Amino acid sequence: MPRIKYKDSDVALMARMMRAEAEGEGKQGMLYVGNVIVNRAQADCLDFQDLRTVPQVIYQVQGGNYSFEAVQKGNVFYNRARESEKRLAKRNLDYWRQQPGKYALWYFNPYGPCPSTWYGQPFAGQYLNHCYYEPEAGTCASVYR
Repeated sequence: MPRIKYKDSDVALMARMMRAEAEGEGKQGMLYVGNVIVNRAQADCLDFQDLRTVPQVIYQVQGGNYSFEAVQKGNVFYNRARESEKRLAKRNLDYWRQQPGKYALWYFNPYGPCPSTWYGQPFAGQYLNHCYYEPEAGTCASVYR
């Protein structure tokens, strides 16, 4: 059973986002970004209470900006999804989860070392240039299912 419900168009959209956000970090880096997307759709807490689909997650606006920088800036996000990234997205949607993105709801690429918290959320780990953060214990049980 998939982690969340999805359609073929969701796979392609997620694949585009994974590549746009982490292509320079290879397949593994793209899978971690995919974890965050699926985790946000599963989360019933914090800023993600009303998000249940891949498009809702990817096109979420917070504070007047899209949550994912790639949507705002365009870049690779607006290219067609490639089959290799679609396969990765489908893995995330169906079953794949690993640390540091296993339970992460946030990631970013800092100009220096990863801070121990980001907007009050604890550091879960780092993969190449991206730092991953999961919800503080007890604040978002739905993401740990």
